[in-house]
Amino acid sequence: MSQPIKWIALAAGVLILGGGIGRAIVHKKAQQNELAQSTATAQAGVMTLSSKDVHEVQRALLTHAIPVSGSLIAQRAAIVKAKVAAELLSLNVREGDQVQADQVIGKLDPQEFDTRLQQARQQAASAKAQWQIAQQNLENNQALVQQGFISRTALDTSLSNAASAKATYEAAQSSVDLATKSLRDSIVRAPITGQIAQRFAQAGERVGVDGRIVEIVDLGSLELQAPLTPQDITQVRVGSPALLRVEGLPDALPARIARINPSASADTRSVMVYLALKPHPALRQGLFVQGEITLTQQEALSVPRTAITRASGQDQVLRVRDGQVGKVNVKLGAHVGKDADGAPLVEIVEGLQVGEQVLVNAAGTVRDGQAVVLNRAASPSAR
Repeated sequence: MSQPIKWIALAAGVLILGGGIGRAIVHKKAQQNELAQSTATAQAGVMTLSSKDVHEVQRALLTHAIPVSGSLIAQRAAIVKAKVAAELLSLNVREGDQVQADQVIGKLDPQEFDTRLQQARQQAASAKAQWQIAQQNLENNQALVQQGFISRTALDTSLSNAASAKATYEAAQSSVDLATKSLRDSIVRAPITGQIAQRFAQAGERVGVDGRIVEIVDLGSLELQAPLTPQDITQVRVGSPALLRVEGLPDALPARIARINPSASADTRSVMVYLALKPHPALRQGLFVQGEITLTQQEALSVPRTAITRASGQDQVLRVRDGQVGKVNVKLGAHVGKDADGAPLVEIVEGLQVGEQVLVNAAGTVRDGQAVVLNRAASPSAR
């Protein structure tokens, strides 16, 4: 084969190979375009929502309330203290025991007070005898003065002696009364009806005057002490209702404001309010309680709190209308509530109407303008 024929054959082979490569590249680009179009079509498709994804705007009974928290304190409580210094002979109550007012719950050693009482009685008896003698001398001298046997000065002396003897006897009798009281105070009694909350002393210990022995709490008089800010205190009054939640109890407990402190705290400027509760077997002094004081109740438009999103300082919801999702700016009110399932509801003042549908729990998952269809038989996982 001649040299020109070889070059012609080589050129023809290169052209054939280049044409094959070009057709492969064109086919690859077509596949990529087809995939991109398929993806775009899928993204522009209709999203299926379940009935749990959509909430219909309705009017509901909502409440405007002030949150409160604090500890339960017994309105009637007492710390029993020793009125005299002595050894504690016995203490027959323990934590949790029920006691009645004036019930004997313990005894202090009475020996010292019994001895003092006997001594005071003896001194009083001696003083009484001296007074009786002075009184008899006075009566005799009064008769002698009338008969002229003694002077008026002697009668005055008898009067003074009789008065002094009487005062000594009365002082001795007061000592008897004090000794009697000390002996009576050696018996420890419950000042109120309630339950023993703490024991501060044990039998055999010596307690001083005002030494603590036990604490008694009346659980029927529990109340919540809660601080309120100066702004909130102007909105409440005595008798305002409240609902309180105690950890461990499934249901909220009703309460009412019983008293409002007339003074504000010097350090926090808060004002203490006292909410009275009805007796409940599960309540104990010192339990932490949370709740809210009800200010007003009214029917208003409401949506679940989970339907609210916030963007650029504006509250928004995703409204479903004509099979498409759209963002709507809304204005929230101060009233809140709960639906039948216990989910929180918020008041809508502007932006929505009764009967409109909004998405719940849709933040970040559904975009503005998304086409949707409601499948009432679908579950939330069908989205």
